[in-house]
Amino acid sequence: MDQAPQTLDAVRARIDAIDAELVRLVQARAAIAGEVARAKEAAGDGGKFALRPAREAMLIRKLIAASSPDAPPALTVRLWREFISYSLATQGPFHLSVWGGGDPARAVELARLRFGGAPTLRQAAKPEDALAAAKTNGGVGVLALGQGSAWWGRLLAEPKLSVFAALPCLAQWGQMSALAVAELEVEPSGDDETFWVTDAPEPAAKIVDALSRDGVAAELISESGGLKLFLLSGFYQRHDQRLARAPGRLTGVIGAAARPFDA
Repeated sequence: MDQAPQTLDAVRARIDAIDAELVRLVQARAAIAGEVARAKEAAGDGGKFALRPAREAMLIRKLIAASSPDAPPALTVRLWREFISYSLATQGPFHLSVWGGGDPARAVELARLRFGGAPTLRQAAKPEDALAAAKTNGGVGVLALGQGSAWWGRLLAEPKLSVFAALPCLAQWGQMSALAVAELEVEPSGDDETFWVTDAPEPAAKIVDALSRDGVAAELISESGGLKLFLLSGFYQRHDQRLARAPGRLTGVIGAAARPFDA
C-alpha cells in the first residue's frame, strides 16, 4: 500500500537537517581551500593566479552528469561556481574588470554568474581599461560583445592575453553576449569552441564556406572596424594550418572556451 504523505513539519525537519549538513560540508571545503593555499605557499607558488578554466569545465560536466533530475544544471553550476570562486580568492589575487558596452548591468550579472561573489569587481569605462586590468596578477577582464567595438581584435597583438570563457556558460541564461580574458594558457576541456579573428573583406558566408572546405565549422559572432570574429567548433591551436589557409591577411586565434554545459 502507498505510504501516507509526511506532514509539513516532518518535511521541514528533514530540510533543516540537510541544511545543517550542507553548512558543515561547506565549512569543511573552505578549510581545505585554505590548506591548498598554504601548500602552494610552501612550494613557492603562493600568490599566483590559480584559475584553471579547462579543469573547472571538466569538473562541472561530471557533476551535472551525476546529478538527478531534481538538481538541474543551473543549480549545480551556481553552487560550484561559488565554491570555485571562494577557493580562487583564498589561494591568491582575484579581481574582475567589467566593460559592459551598452548594457553594463547585464555584463556585471554575467560576470557574477561566471565568477561568483568572491572576487572584487570594478566597472571599466573603456574596453582598454578592462584589458589592462586583465594583465595584472589575478586579473580577469569581462567585455561585452556586439556593441560596435572590435576590442577582441586587440588580442591579436597581445599574445599573452587569451579569451578563456564565453558568458553565460548555460544556454538557458541567454545567448553569448560577453567574453572573459586573462593572462593564461588556454587548454582543451574536451568540448570547446575557439575564437578566431580575420580582416578578410569577403562576406562572412564566403569565409565560412572557405573554412568548411578545410573541415572547420565556423559562425560569425561579431563584426566591427573591418574585423570579423568567428566562433569555430572545436579546439584549435594558434598555428593550426587549416586556419593559416583561411581568408585574410591579419588573422589569428585569440582563445577558446568550453561549450555551454546545457548545449
